[in-house]
Amino acid sequence: MENGNQLVTHGLDALMPAEMARKSEAIGEKKAKLDTVSTFLLAVLAGAFIAIGGIFYTVVVTTGEVEIAFGIKRLIGGLAFSLGLILVIVAGAELFTGNNLIVMAWASRRVTTAQILRNWLIVYAGNFVGAIGIAALVYFTQLDGQHDGAVGDTVLSIASSKCGLSWPQAIATGIGCNVLVCLAVWLCMSARTVTDKVTAIIFPITAFVATGMEHCVANMYFVPAAMLVKLRRDSTGISAENTFAEINLQDFFVNNLLPVTIGNIIGGAVLVGMVYWFVYLRSSQKSL
Repeated sequence: MENGNQLVTHGLDALMPAEMARKSEAIGEKKAKLDTVSTFLLAVLAGAFIAIGGIFYTVVVTTGEVEIAFGIKRLIGGLAFSLGLILVIVAGAELFTGNNLIVMAWASRRVTTAQILRNWLIVYAGNFVGAIGIAALVYFTQLDGQHDGAVGDTVLSIASSKCGLSWPQAIATGIGCNVLVCLAVWLCMSARTVTDKVTAIIFPITAFVATGMEHCVANMYFVPAAMLVKLRRDSTGISAENTFAEINLQDFFVNNLLPVTIGNIIGGAVLVGMVYWFVYLRSSQKSL
């Protein structure tokens, strides 16, 4: 478009990493300063969205008596779970793991320590409410009874493996997960269109799910959903070879949620957020 003697262009090219860093910094500041009610409601939505991805994952990896190659099943499950972050990013919501990138604004002194911790606490609580709400909804829909109860078996199997993790394993898989989740969010900073965002999300999220990494918000859905399935089976007298005794509140919080959350923070805030801040934004602080 001609404007006097200057040619003004409006490109659709993806943003370059330095521009992505500045955009992430600005978004982090906005998130940290968002009012409490809006932050909490958007966090509830994010917890629900991730839980919906968890439902999709559970159904598509349920094979019953049909055998599917391990890698193929994980690949399909990862693609299905990607729906959760797609909804968070495109529809707009506040997700604890993605909000670990607010550290970039914190490191640039655009938000205070109190503001970032406030955001993380509110969002974490809201994510929990949203995920639990979907778990309750799934219980009342009796989704676990589908395919002659095979879906319920999958729900229990997923939660059992999560509650049986050792602390080192839970922290390590939490780190790996949020490196990939925050890289997906980071890649979305370069996006110009919805298609760009969806494409940027799919591969990192599929990778984290397929490799068995641990996401604290996803687990806020998976384990409570399994507790409800276990409760239904116990109350109706449905026999099972495995009592799934490890699916309980103590093992959920102590052996999974706490160490996985610590790992998620290390992976997202330190290994992604602070690394990109150091590379692209630290020089701006030297001039202050």
